[in-house]
Amino acid sequence: MQTETLSIDTSNGKTTAHVVMPEGGIGRAVLVIQEWWGLNDHIKDIAGRFADEGFIAIAPDLLTGKLPPVPGTDTVEAQAATAAVRLLRSEDVQRQLAVIGQYGMSLPAAEKRYGVVGFCWGGSAAFASAVMSPAGQGAAVVYYGSSPATSSLASVKIPVLGLYGGADARVGATVPPADSAMKALGKRFEPHTFAGAGHGFLRQQEGQGGANLEAAQKAWPLTISFFRSTLGR
Repeated sequence: MQTETLSIDTSNGKTTAHVVMPEGGIGRAVLVIQEWWGLNDHIKDIAGRFADEGFIAIAPDLLTGKLPPVPGTDTVEAQAATAAVRLLRSEDVQRQLAVIGQYGMSLPAAEKRYGVVGFCWGGSAAFASAVMSPAGQGAAVVYYGSSPATSSLASVKIPVLGLYGGADARVGATVPPADSAMKALGKRFEPHTFAGAGHGFLRQQEGQGGANLEAAQKAWPLTISFFRSTLGR
Protein backbone atom coordinates (compact mmCIF):
# COMPACT_ATOMS: atom_id res chain seq x y z
CA MET A 1 0.00 0.00 0.00
CA GLN A 2 1.43 3.38 -1.04
CA THR A 3 0.41 6.65 0.65
CA GLU A 4 1.18 10.15 -0.58
CA THR A 5 -0.04 13.73 -0.26
CA LEU A 6 -0.88 15.41 -3.55
CA SER A 7 -1.93 18.87 -4.62
CA ILE A 8 -4.70 18.77 -7.22
CA ASP A 9 -5.75 21.70 -9.41
CA THR A 10 -9.48 22.33 -8.94
CA SER A 11 -11.90 25.14 -9.69
CA ASN A 12 -11.12 26.53 -6.21
CA GLY A 13 -7.35 26.51 -6.71
CA LYS A 14 -5.07 23.82 -5.33
CA THR A 15 -6.66 21.15 -3.14
CA THR A 16 -4.47 18.93 -1.01
CA ALA A 17 -5.44 15.25 -0.96
CA HIS A 18 -4.37 12.19 0.99
CA VAL A 19 -4.08 9.40 -1.57
CA VAL A 20 -3.67 5.70 -0.77
CA MET A 21 -2.97 3.22 -3.55
CA PRO A 22 -3.89 -0.45 -3.14
CA GLU A 23 -1.47 -3.34 -3.43
CA GLY A 24 -0.99 -4.02 -7.12
CA GLY A 25 -1.80 -0.40 -7.88
CA ILE A 26 -4.97 -1.00 -9.91
CA GLY A 27 -8.54 -0.21 -8.87
CA ARG A 28 -11.55 2.06 -8.94
CA ALA A 29 -11.08 5.46 -7.30
CA VAL A 30 -13.17 6.32 -4.23
CA LEU A 31 -13.31 9.88 -2.90
CA VAL A 32 -13.47 9.86 0.91
CA ILE A 33 -15.17 13.04 2.16
CA GLN A 34 -14.33 14.38 5.59
CA GLU A 35 -16.59 15.12 8.51
CA TRP A 36 -16.79 18.76 9.54
CA TRP A 37 -13.64 18.34 11.65
CA GLY A 38 -11.50 18.38 8.54
CA LEU A 39 -9.17 15.82 7.03
CA ASN A 40 -8.04 14.09 10.22
CA ASP A 41 -6.52 10.75 11.18
CA HIS A 42 -9.94 9.06 11.27
CA ILE A 43 -10.63 9.90 7.63
CA LYS A 44 -7.09 8.95 6.62
CA ASP A 45 -7.57 5.61 8.36
CA ILE A 46 -10.79 5.03 6.41
CA ALA A 47 -8.92 5.82 3.18
CA GLY A 48 -6.39 3.15 4.14
CA ARG A 49 -9.17 0.65 4.73
CA PHE A 50 -10.53 1.29 1.24
CA ALA A 51 -7.07 0.72 -0.22
CA ASP A 52 -6.89 -2.55 1.72
CA GLU A 53 -10.07 -3.54 -0.15
CA GLY A 54 -8.49 -2.79 -3.53
CA PHE A 55 -9.72 0.76 -4.16
CA ILE A 56 -7.68 3.86 -4.92
CA ALA A 57 -8.67 6.09 -2.00
CA ILE A 58 -8.52 9.87 -2.38
CA ALA A 59 -9.38 11.95 0.69
CA PRO A 60 -9.40 15.63 -0.32
CA ASP A 61 -8.79 18.37 2.23
CA LEU A 62 -11.71 20.64 1.45
CA LEU A 63 -10.30 23.24 3.85
CA THR A 64 -7.00 23.56 1.95
CA GLY A 65 -5.59 27.04 2.47
CA LYS A 66 -8.39 28.12 4.79
CA LEU A 67 -6.84 27.19 8.14
CA PRO A 68 -3.28 26.65 9.38
CA PRO A 69 -2.53 23.18 10.81
CA VAL A 70 -1.94 22.67 14.51
CA PRO A 71 1.82 23.17 15.04
CA GLY A 72 3.72 19.92 14.57
CA THR A 73 0.83 18.22 12.74
CA ASP A 74 -0.82 18.21 9.31
CA THR A 75 -4.36 18.56 10.68
CA VAL A 76 -6.37 21.61 11.75
CA GLU A 77 -7.97 22.31 15.11
CA ALA A 78 -11.37 20.64 15.26
CA GLN A 79 -13.54 23.56 16.38
CA ALA A 80 -11.92 25.92 13.88
CA ALA A 81 -12.48 23.33 11.15
CA THR A 82 -16.17 23.06 12.03
CA ALA A 83 -16.59 26.83 11.79
CA ALA A 84 -14.74 26.93 8.45
CA VAL A 85 -16.75 24.04 6.98
CA ARG A 86 -19.98 25.88 7.74
CA LEU A 87 -18.79 28.67 5.42
CA LEU A 88 -18.15 26.37 2.45
CA ARG A 89 -20.63 26.72 -0.39
CA SER A 90 -22.14 23.45 -1.55
CA GLU A 91 -21.77 24.35 -5.22
CA ASP A 92 -18.05 25.03 -4.73
CA VAL A 93 -17.55 21.75 -2.89
CA GLN A 94 -19.34 19.82 -5.64
CA ARG A 95 -17.20 21.43 -8.33
CA GLN A 96 -14.09 20.43 -6.39
CA LEU A 97 -15.30 16.86 -5.96
CA ALA A 98 -16.13 16.54 -9.66
CA VAL A 99 -12.65 17.71 -10.65
CA ILE A 100 -11.00 15.41 -8.11
CA GLY A 101 -13.11 12.52 -9.39
CA GLN A 102 -11.82 13.20 -12.89
CA TYR A 103 -8.30 13.31 -11.49
CA GLY A 104 -8.85 9.95 -9.80
CA MET A 105 -9.97 8.37 -13.05
CA SER A 106 -6.95 9.86 -14.85
CA LEU A 107 -4.42 8.02 -12.69
CA PRO A 108 -2.58 5.38 -14.73
CA ALA A 109 -3.79 2.60 -12.44
CA ALA A 110 -7.42 3.75 -12.25
CA GLU A 111 -10.53 2.49 -14.01
CA LYS A 112 -12.88 4.97 -15.68
CA ARG A 113 -15.45 5.12 -12.91
CA TYR A 114 -15.28 6.44 -9.35
CA GLY A 115 -17.35 6.50 -6.20
CA VAL A 116 -17.91 9.04 -3.43
CA VAL A 117 -18.33 8.22 0.25
CA GLY A 118 -18.80 10.77 3.00
CA PHE A 119 -19.32 10.94 6.73
CA CYS A 120 -21.54 13.33 8.73
CA TRP A 121 -21.17 16.66 6.84
CA GLY A 122 -19.32 14.68 4.19
CA GLY A 123 -22.23 12.25 4.02
CA SER A 124 -24.51 15.12 3.07
CA ALA A 125 -21.93 16.18 0.48
CA ALA A 126 -21.84 12.62 -0.88
CA PHE A 127 -25.63 12.56 -1.38
CA ALA A 128 -25.40 16.01 -2.97
CA SER A 129 -22.81 14.61 -5.38
CA ALA A 130 -25.40 12.05 -6.49
CA VAL A 131 -27.77 14.91 -7.23
CA MET A 132 -25.07 16.40 -9.45
CA SER A 133 -24.08 12.96 -10.90
CA PRO A 134 -21.00 14.28 -12.75
CA ALA A 135 -19.48 12.31 -15.61
CA GLY A 136 -17.67 9.22 -14.37
CA GLN A 137 -19.23 9.02 -10.93
CA GLY A 138 -20.81 5.62 -10.52
CA ALA A 139 -22.12 5.55 -6.94
CA ALA A 140 -22.39 7.41 -3.63
CA VAL A 141 -22.37 6.12 -0.06
CA VAL A 142 -23.79 8.28 2.71
CA TYR A 143 -22.74 7.69 6.31
CA TYR A 144 -25.11 9.55 8.68
CA GLY A 145 -25.45 12.59 6.41
CA SER A 146 -28.68 14.51 5.90
CA SER A 147 -30.59 13.89 2.68
CA PRO A 148 -31.05 16.63 0.05
CA ALA A 149 -34.35 18.34 -0.58
CA THR A 150 -36.71 15.91 -2.28
CA SER A 151 -37.26 18.44 -5.06
CA SER A 152 -33.63 17.95 -6.15
CA LEU A 153 -33.67 14.15 -6.36
CA ALA A 154 -35.03 13.89 -9.90
CA SER A 155 -31.53 14.67 -11.21
CA VAL A 156 -29.88 11.72 -9.43
CA LYS A 157 -28.41 9.36 -12.02
CA ILE A 158 -26.40 6.98 -9.82
CA PRO A 159 -27.20 4.47 -7.05
CA VAL A 160 -26.97 5.67 -3.45
CA LEU A 161 -26.37 3.65 -0.29
CA GLY A 162 -27.37 5.25 3.02
CA LEU A 163 -26.10 4.10 6.44
CA TYR A 164 -27.74 5.63 9.51
CA GLY A 165 -27.93 5.31 13.26
CA GLY A 166 -31.36 4.54 14.68
CA ALA A 167 -30.72 6.96 17.57
CA ASP A 168 -29.67 9.78 15.21
CA ALA A 169 -33.03 11.54 15.12
CA ARG A 170 -31.94 14.71 13.32
CA VAL A 171 -30.44 12.94 10.30
CA GLY A 172 -32.91 10.06 10.49
CA ALA A 173 -35.84 12.41 9.96
CA THR A 174 -34.51 13.26 6.48
CA VAL A 175 -34.31 9.64 5.31
CA PRO A 176 -37.99 8.56 4.84
CA PRO A 177 -38.87 11.54 2.60
CA ALA A 178 -35.79 10.87 0.46
CA ASP A 179 -36.57 7.16 0.33
CA SER A 180 -40.17 7.79 -0.76
CA ALA A 181 -39.13 10.34 -3.38
CA MET A 182 -36.37 8.13 -4.79
CA LYS A 183 -38.78 5.18 -5.05
CA ALA A 184 -41.38 7.33 -6.80
CA LEU A 185 -38.72 8.51 -9.25
CA GLY A 186 -37.45 5.01 -9.93
CA LYS A 187 -34.03 5.83 -8.47
CA ARG A 188 -31.89 3.31 -6.58
CA PHE A 189 -31.55 4.28 -2.92
CA GLU A 190 -30.69 1.65 -0.32
CA PRO A 191 -31.05 3.06 3.21
CA HIS A 192 -30.01 0.97 6.22
CA THR A 193 -30.80 2.15 9.75
CA PHE A 194 -29.03 0.36 12.61
CA ALA A 195 -31.06 0.09 15.80
CA GLY A 196 -29.64 1.95 18.78
CA ALA A 197 -26.63 3.37 16.94
CA GLY A 198 -25.89 7.07 17.19
CA HIS A 199 -24.53 9.68 14.86
CA GLY A 200 -20.91 9.05 13.89
CA PHE A 201 -21.03 5.35 14.75
CA LEU A 202 -18.03 4.44 12.57
CA ARG A 203 -15.89 6.96 14.46
CA GLN A 204 -17.33 6.30 17.92
CA GLN A 205 -17.52 2.52 17.91
CA GLU A 206 -17.33 2.32 21.69
CA GLY A 207 -20.56 4.30 22.11
CA GLN A 208 -24.24 3.50 22.54
CA GLY A 209 -23.70 0.37 24.63
CA GLY A 210 -22.32 -1.69 21.77
CA ALA A 211 -24.84 -0.51 19.16
CA ASN A 212 -22.27 1.69 17.40
CA LEU A 213 -19.80 -1.17 17.09
CA GLU A 214 -22.50 -3.48 15.74
CA ALA A 215 -23.55 -0.81 13.22
CA ALA A 216 -19.95 -0.26 12.10
CA GLN A 217 -19.40 -3.99 11.67
CA LYS A 218 -22.50 -4.23 9.47
CA ALA A 219 -22.04 -0.98 7.55
CA TRP A 220 -18.50 -1.54 6.32
CA PRO A 221 -19.12 -4.77 4.37
CA LEU A 222 -22.28 -3.21 2.94
CA THR A 223 -20.15 -0.31 1.73
CA ILE A 224 -17.52 -2.50 0.10
CA SER A 225 -20.11 -4.77 -1.51
CA PHE A 226 -22.03 -1.77 -2.84
CA PHE A 227 -18.96 -0.17 -4.40
CA ARG A 228 -17.81 -3.46 -5.89
CA SER A 229 -21.21 -4.04 -7.46
CA THR A 230 -21.56 -0.50 -8.82
CA LEU A 231 -17.93 0.31 -9.67
CA GLY A 232 -16.48 -3.12 -10.32
CA ARG A 233 -13.66 -5.03 -8.65
